Amino acid sequence: MLKERIRTALVLGVVLILVLFTLPAWATVLVITAAILAGAWEWSAFIGEGGRASRSARLGFVALVMAVIAALSLPQPPLVAAPTVLAVAIGWWVAAFCWVVLAPGAAPRPAGALAGLLTLAPAWFALVHLRVDVAAGAQWILFLLILVTATDSGAYFAGRRFGRVKLAPRVSPGKTWEGVVGGVVAGCIAAAAGAVWFRLPVGPFVLLAVAVIVFSIVGDLTESLLKRRAGVKDSGTLFPGHGGMLDRIDSLTAAAPVLLAGLRALGVA
Repeated sequence: MLKERIRTALVLGVVLILVLFTLPAWATVLVITAAILAGAWEWSAFIGEGGRASRSARLGFVALVMAVIAALSLPQPPLVAAPTVLAVAIGWWVAAFCWVVLAPGAAPRPAGALAGLLTLAPAWFALVHLRVDVAAGAQWILFLLILVTATDSGAYFAGRRFGRVKLAPRVSPGKTWEGVVGGVVAGCIAAAAGAVWFRLPVGPFVLLAVAVIVFSIVGDLTESLLKRRAGVKDSGTLFPGHGGMLDRIDSLTAAAPVLLAGLRALGVA
C-alpha cells in the first residue's frame, strides 16, 4: 500500500506542476473547479442517513455548490468580498474543531450538507484568489500543497513510529498526538524553506504556517468524522492508494482560506 501511495503521489505531483506552470490562470481555475465539484459529489454521499443519499439529493448538493461558487465568482459585491468569505471559512473551521472535540457523535442529516457547503465553496474561493490575484500565485499554490503534504507525511511516519496517545479516537482512531507533532515539525521545516524562497520574515511566516497546519488537521478530522458517520473508509476510489478526491483535498480545504487570510495580513495578498 505504501508503494502504491508513493507512485500515485508522484504522478499527481507531476500533473499538478504541469497544471500550475504550463496552463494559463483561467485553465487552472477550471481544474480547481473540477476538483471541488468532484469533492462535492463525494461529499454528497454524507448527507443521507448512513451515507445512503439518493441520486437526486446528491445531484442537488453538487448543484448547490456550483451555485455558490458562481455567486462567489461575481465581481466582489460586499457579501462575497474576500474578508467576509475568509472570516466565514475560518469561523466554520473553529466550529468544526468544537464539533470534533465536543460532540463527534452529533451529526444530524442537515449538518453534513451545510458542512460541505462551508468547506468546499470557501476553499474554491481561496485557491482561485491565490492563483489569480496574488503575485506568483502558481508558486503559492505549490507551496500550500508542499506544506500540507509535508504535514501529512510527517504525521504519518511519526505516528507509525512513535504513536501512542490517540488524538481523536471517536473520529479517527489511527491518528495520534505524536503524529501531530511530527506533522507540525515537518510543516515548519517546509515553511522555513518557503519563507526563504518568498523572501519573507521567517518568524511570522512560520507562525502563519503553524496556523495553516492546525486548521489542515481539523479539515482532515472533520472529513473523518463524516466518513465514520457514513460508514465508509474512503470517500472514493479515484486515486489508487489514496481514496477519493476528498481524501486528497480534505486538509487543503481548511488550509487554503487560512493561508490566504494570513498572506493578506502580512501584506502579500
